[in-house]
Amino acid sequence: MNILNLEHITKSFENRVLLDDVTLGIGDTDKIGVIGVNGTGKSTLLSVTAGVLEPDGGQVVQGNGIRISYLSQNPEFDESRTILENVAQTIHGKETFWDTTGEARALLQKLGISCPDDSPAVLSGGQKKRAALAAALLVPCDLLILDEPTNHLDSDMIEWLEDYLIRYRGAILMVTHDRYFLDSVTDQIVEIDRGKLYRYAENYSGYLELRQQRLDYALAAERKMAALYKKDLAWIQRGARARSTKQKAHIRRFEELRDRDRIIEERNVSINALTSRLGGKTIELYGIAKGYGGRMLFRDFSYIFLKNDRIGIIGPNGCGKSTLVKTIAGMIPPDEGEIAVGQTVKIGYFGQENEPPKDETERVIDYVKDIAEFIRTEDGLTSASAMCEQFLFDSNMQYTPIAKLSGGEKRRLYLLRVLMAAPNVLILDEPTNDLDIQTLQILEDYLDRFSGIVIAVSHDRYFLDRVVNRVFYFDRDGIIGRVEGAYEEYRARVLKEEDAPKEPARTQKTQAVQPVRVKKKLSYHEQREYDTIEEEIDRLQEEVKSLEEEILSASSDYLRLQELTEKKESAEEKLEERMERFLELQDLVDSLGG
Repeated sequence: MNILNLEHITKSFENRVLLDDVTLGIGDTDKIGVIGVNGTGKSTLLSVTAGVLEPDGGQVVQGNGIRISYLSQNPEFDESRTILENVAQTIHGKETFWDTTGEARALLQKLGISCPDDSPAVLSGGQKKRAALAAALLVPCDLLILDEPTNHLDSDMIEWLEDYLIRYRGAILMVTHDRYFLDSVTDQIVEIDRGKLYRYAENYSGYLELRQQRLDYALAAERKMAALYKKDLAWIQRGARARSTKQKAHIRRFEELRDRDRIIEERNVSINALTSRLGGKTIELYGIAKGYGGRMLFRDFSYIFLKNDRIGIIGPNGCGKSTLVKTIAGMIPPDEGEIAVGQTVKIGYFGQENEPPKDETERVIDYVKDIAEFIRTEDGLTSASAMCEQFLFDSNMQYTPIAKLSGGEKRRLYLLRVLMAAPNVLILDEPTNDLDIQTLQILEDYLDRFSGIVIAVSHDRYFLDRVVNRVFYFDRDGIIGRVEGAYEEYRARVLKEEDAPKEPARTQKTQAVQPVRVKKKLSYHEQREYDTIEEEIDRLQEEVKSLEEEILSASSDYLRLQELTEKKESAEEKLEERMERFLELQDLVDSLGG
């Protein structure tokens, strides 16, 4: 049963059509994830559904007595009230018939707000988002609307929220970039693409397959229509006359093809910026420590970064992750210890909060040109304007003031500015916040090719599993531990150790038994092989087929025939070996649940 319907909704901003005749029905138990490139209208769709934003056209029809709770992307607080009073006001304004103060205080504490009686003025942007999330979850409602609920949550909080929403009995409509979260929580995906809405009755994994089928079908249909249009155009140019009903119908078809909305292949962010050369000496940490207000965040930490290191940094909110990377980047000094930086090191720092431009009325293109008019890329010398195009800022958007960009578009612009400087050490502090999934996928591919060091603070489990090969985690008393592998290895080897019952002390004669490591994912080399092996098999099959054709045409040339036969046998042996290896890898992927 639908509890809310969007009927023929249209909405534009700054001459950009975000929602174009959009219709969507939400059932009482639907759990819907909204996906789309930054700036396409995801937050706008949520605001219109919540009744916060009026559409330009169409209507939102709610069932009788339907209650909605809404977490916005950038929540605002009344600074004349305490944090707790702000949360209570949100709840009590929604017809709550019991005192929720104690419950609100407990949830705020769980989400890392330790002083709920303080003013919201002392909160960071991330803390405000977590306080607003507490309020949204405590409001009794039939439809829960969440805009990027996992932003600024640590891994433990995300897993708690994931479990909470899986068990939630009402309807959910949410925007999130967290792919594991989407897979676990949602049963439907809504995609916004060029103002249109596409609905898939699948979670994120199922959506990927169905979406590709939709795009393939649409592009195939467009190619057929383009070929038909070309044929009809030639007929018209020969001087066709509408002398018969058949000819009139032919002309009408030509006009419909001419005026159709053309399907174009999807544009994705393209990252091909080059890195600067990294010499033998990188960044060396010797016994560094840092604390604030009498609290030690980390101490006695030493590490020498290796070329092509891929380091993930994990820990609860407030433990000192951002302080650590800012110390490594030279933005703040350590209290103790020493940091030695090689002469060729060039750091690119992509922080949690976008680097504020001097003036938000500055145009996009000028903000990028502040770094360089031209940079060297894999394709040669590339202008600032061309780099903007690669990051989906077309010629019109390049002359738009930064203030008019969406939050996600500002984030993407900030990433472009960082990469334009050609760093060879990338420090990424919560890089997945407010970036759309398509941009994250391209960034992950870029990091695979990046010939330098990557240091990433992230709560995004998928991103960590995809990118890093070593984890630094904040343990007790300011000690930073290390695990080889990505998030799943960290989870298996550290969290399970913490939960395991303590064993009695062994005698000196007892030999410690090494735990059997359970394989959680393909190794880096196995993954790369798995990603390319099908193309290799296709190439070998084509080679065998081509050799067979050459053998048929060389039947009278004995020497040539012998040479071709040997080549064919060699290619067939390689093909058989690759096919067997493919089956081995596929069995391994299946056994890992992939």
